[in-house]
Amino acid sequence: MLISGAIILLIFIAVYFFMRGAQFGSMPKGESLKKIQVSPHYRNGQFQNLSNTPQLTEGASFFGILKKFFFEKGAQRIPPAPLPSVRTDLLNLKPDRNILVWFGHSSYFMQIDNRTFLVDPVFSGNASPLRFTTKSFKGTDIYKVPDFPDIDYLIISHDHWDHLDYKTILQLKPKVKRVITGLGTAAHILSWGYDKNRIEERDWNDKIILEDGFILNTVPARHFSGRGFKRNRSIWLSFVLTTPSKNIFIGGDSGYDRHFAEIGNQFGPFDLAILEDGQYNRYWKYIHMNPEETVQAALDLKANKLLPVHWGKFSLSIHSWDEPIIRIKKEAELRDVKLLHPMIGEMADLNINQAFGSWWEGIS
Repeated sequence: MLISGAIILLIFIAVYFFMRGAQFGSMPKGESLKKIQVSPHYRNGQFQNLSNTPQLTEGASFFGILKKFFFEKGAQRIPPAPLPSVRTDLLNLKPDRNILVWFGHSSYFMQIDNRTFLVDPVFSGNASPLRFTTKSFKGTDIYKVPDFPDIDYLIISHDHWDHLDYKTILQLKPKVKRVITGLGTAAHILSWGYDKNRIEERDWNDKIILEDGFILNTVPARHFSGRGFKRNRSIWLSFVLTTPSKNIFIGGDSGYDRHFAEIGNQFGPFDLAILEDGQYNRYWKYIHMNPEETVQAALDLKANKLLPVHWGKFSLSIHSWDEPIIRIKKEAELRDVKLLHPMIGEMADLNINQAFGSWWEGIS
């Protein structure tokens, strides 16, 4: 019993010190904490969704999900071969091009009206505090931080590991002019050495004048947050980006709810909606959309085009790696929604109706 007790104590100590590592970030304090405590969306020590949002569907259990995640067979969650990709020269883009380049999952770069935007970049090769878990698919890590020009606006939707990557954020520091994120998430970025004068931390329903002709509105999503055991101490955001020529919905992770229609009525129509499509499951249906709901959300937003993200790089659910794009392509065709599906690194021109191939087919 003494030996068992000693082992348990050592494990506890190891976990304690591991979770104090820099990659876990920091909890908000000072003025940041005061902003959180007066937020109308912060109650009982946590941020709250607009609708009641259980993390697990009624009847689901944590251990039951773990069993399915580790032992259920059938779905090919990891691609059987490296995914195809294209290397776009981001350092030498013509300034008059309005383009988007997707890097897999929820990371993408935009150049719009001669300004650069980078959203939720994860280039370290995995999306977990444990480097040997949640690894990126082979073929998806073709871009590194030196491949990027200076970033006018780094946008972080929330603090989950597959959206806020410690190593990537550190490496980007010399290139980033301004960071926009949610209340609470800024504490992580500040702890990693960013100047507080370069960071905007906002609640839902805030309007940020970036510069003349460029406006970013923060809007609700239906999700949760947290990099450790404590959850919902920072807020999760989506964004409406208005530039001199474009109106774009930048969606963070979100389950389906009425907020999409409300945002569409207030800010739509949109030239492009970028929405999550992947890592869904009926066991957590409130915090992630299935592909058919993603198409409905695009319609609610009054979007002219839809770019599905949150797939194609990491396996965080038990569906096949290509199921999200297969299902959403079918639904988009049925409902006459224009779908963008570039391969990783392929340049999408936001000024034209561009056709993309079904690059995920035949990978073996």
